[in-house]
Amino acid sequence: MILAGFLLLAVGAVDLVRQFAARRWIGYLVVAVLLLVLGSVGDALLPMLAAFVVGALWVWCMPDDRPSPAGFWPAVLLGIVGVGAVVTLPERSGAGLIGEVWRLDSPVGAISFDLAVLVVGAAAFLLESANLVVRAALDGEHTWRPVERRELEPTPADAERADGESSASASASASEPTAAIDRRSAFQGGRLIGPLERILVLMLTLAAAYPLLAAMLAAKGIVRFPEISRGRETGARAEYFLVGSLVSWVIALGAAFLVWWSANG
Repeated sequence: MILAGFLLLAVGAVDLVRQFAARRWIGYLVVAVLLLVLGSVGDALLPMLAAFVVGALWVWCMPDDRPSPAGFWPAVLLGIVGVGAVVTLPERSGAGLIGEVWRLDSPVGAISFDLAVLVVGAAAFLLESANLVVRAALDGEHTWRPVERRELEPTPADAERADGESSASASASASEPTAAIDRRSAFQGGRLIGPLERILVLMLTLAAAYPLLAAMLAAKGIVRFPEISRGRETGARAEYFLVGSLVSWVIALGAAFLVWWSANG
């Protein structure tokens, strides 16, 4: 449990630094100090070292300014390691120095230090790191490609209407850039909606509020339907919505599974 928590915390923290910190090196230093303190007082030196390595590899494998060279496979590998750590590794009997003074109660019972680290790490990952994973998945499926060339070619009816016009004017009309649409310009609110949606999915799943969860996911599709339906000719907008939403939901449900298993395992 503590290994998965440290890994998710390291990855989520460095991505928050990349997104919001004006000087990244200061943010990375703060993250390193935070992990060092938690690892020292929580008797988790090996998970702390693993978090340093995984955080550095994540920054290299999942750049935030260009498509990931490895696609979303680093996230898949991280998920496998996290699930394996939670499912196979036994729960620790103690949490070092902080375990002697740690007391955190909740409506569902006491929350251990290891579980608290996992919850914070999962939440940090869902805020920004999951956005990078969704973007890598969309890049891998080419759902942000411009409208296909065939959309820009004149139809037979257009050719008939253009009969008699000069070749210069026909060429100018055929090169109109207004039809080209970059899928990155669509759904501009996704960078904010995605984290909020994933946090809600995490909380509603852990609270077993499945009717509310289903209603929220259905409401998203209803609200987005008018915008999705504009691209019915190529289906690109629907593909963008489905791929992005499904990947985002899988990440949130995976985080909920990790927390649930850790709390009840």
